[in-house]
Amino acid sequence: MTPTRISNQQLAETFQTIANLLEIKGEVIYKILAYRKAADNLISLGREAYDIWAEGKLTEIPGVGKAIADKIEELFTTGQLGFLEKLQTEVPLTLIDLLQVPDLGPKKAALFWKQLGITDLPGLEAAARTGQLRSLSGMGEKSEARLLAGIEALKRRGDRFPLSKAWPFAQELLAFLRSLPGVTAAEAAGSLRRMRDTVGDLDLLVGASNSAPVMQALVNRSDIAHVVSQGETKASVEFDNHLRAQVWAHPPERFGTALQYATGSKEHNVRLRELALKRGLSLSDQAFIRPDGSELLCATEEEVYAALGLPWIPPELREDRGEIQAAKAGQLPDLIALTDIKAELHAHTTWSDGTLSVRQMAEEAIRRGFNILAITDHSSSLGVAGGLTPEGLGQQRQEIDAVQAELGQRLRLLQGCEVEIRADGTLDFSDQVLAGLDIVCASLHSSLRQPREQITARLVKAISNPHVDIIGHPSGRLIPRREGADLDMEAVFAAAVEHGVALEINAHPSRLDLNDIYARRAVELGIPLAINTDAHSASDFDMLHFGVATARRGWVGAEEVINTWESSRLLEWLGKRG
Repeated sequence: MTPTRISNQQLAETFQTIANLLEIKGEVIYKILAYRKAADNLISLGREAYDIWAEGKLTEIPGVGKAIADKIEELFTTGQLGFLEKLQTEVPLTLIDLLQVPDLGPKKAALFWKQLGITDLPGLEAAARTGQLRSLSGMGEKSEARLLAGIEALKRRGDRFPLSKAWPFAQELLAFLRSLPGVTAAEAAGSLRRMRDTVGDLDLLVGASNSAPVMQALVNRSDIAHVVSQGETKASVEFDNHLRAQVWAHPPERFGTALQYATGSKEHNVRLRELALKRGLSLSDQAFIRPDGSELLCATEEEVYAALGLPWIPPELREDRGEIQAAKAGQLPDLIALTDIKAELHAHTTWSDGTLSVRQMAEEAIRRGFNILAITDHSSSLGVAGGLTPEGLGQQRQEIDAVQAELGQRLRLLQGCEVEIRADGTLDFSDQVLAGLDIVCASLHSSLRQPREQITARLVKAISNPHVDIIGHPSGRLIPRREGADLDMEAVFAAAVEHGVALEINAHPSRLDLNDIYARRAVELGIPLAINTDAHSASDFDMLHFGVATARRGWVGAEEVINTWESSRLLEWLGKRG
């Protein structure tokens, strides 16, 4: 039988489906977590698992033991998975759709299924609107209302995909397009190039004088589920992974105009067309048209903006949020770049729910050029993560000190903790314990649906603790599954200003929290930011560019981000706190 080449994204979705079905079924937690960890590691893997399988090295992938490796091999060799097929006979697959509703987890889905026979979203909405849910254990009128609000939020969100799914697949598609004969360039456009936290269709542009063979090669791909339309210069397709792509081909001499047009938001492009008209020009995706009907062609975006008297505007800023006015005034921000990051201040090891030891994480940080690595394993209240007790922190300190002695000047290790902010705003550890840490990152993980006043006061209380240095992923959102807490962000910002606490932009594409809007507001108020990967494995460091992109969307420069600072400055800042 011919092997089936299945992408990492498809493998990850399969194992996430298994984990969700097992949790709905009521399976033991360690099995569920094993599948979730494998899915997370596959999605951020730097290579295709298929190629690793061909080398006989599947079990070298973090989180992939023999049992999961056998299932991956079965998928590659047969295209099917008997374990999942059997599981689907026990638990309706349509229950997975319920998990798209914000704050509706597998346990609630199981409750609705087993108590009321609800197996799909229409059934859930009907039950909620007729008051059937409020009588169930753990539910009530308020819970039912929140669920309906979540269903409405899901409808508003529509068919958009998180960056974690769209970005890696787009890179693979672009590599494919660039490899085709006659292609001079291939770039992402649209909301993906602007690095919004979710994207709809993938908009991809190709530079090619002869476009028909490019379109034919695209629609001939084996992973296409449906060709929506195909012409000589444009094709619209849907892939097996449910992502949709629109691919345009333009002659190289028109590529700059086309790329600018396809990248900017509608509002940004309207502003540019207004500028063009003031100069007696008409701007389209093809060219500038002069009053005499002749064309001004632009092979690059820089030429487009120059024709309008503007410097090139970075794609992340093209949302009509003042970037054109800033460009005209010569006041575009000097945006942070990936190479500016010198430290990782939020990372996990096997002391909680990470996959690597302190030494292994340190070696990875060195390999990636970091000067400082903070080990911030979870505190004990987050039970699912196997968090640390004060006694455990003492044992961990001994290991960190031993590794530091071996590393010498190659890397500075900090012992920190991602301390749980409890429901009443107190922290997991006493001030005495916190004072013994080099860095403290306090985070919300539970009770995120508290009323606005209550959860805001809870976060403000944590910010007010003199030992807290960073607030991790402030809203607690999970894209696309869970909306963030209903925080009064101005009150949060005021507390951060008062106490000099940094706010994190968590680079994991399921978080990107702070978002770009709040990151820009934080910078306006002088609040320091930290961009961290929240790494639980070596491959998680690859997610850093998502956090940097979110910062760039928020007009953030390197100076505003504490982990771009020189080591001496960062350590001095930490030393003055707490």
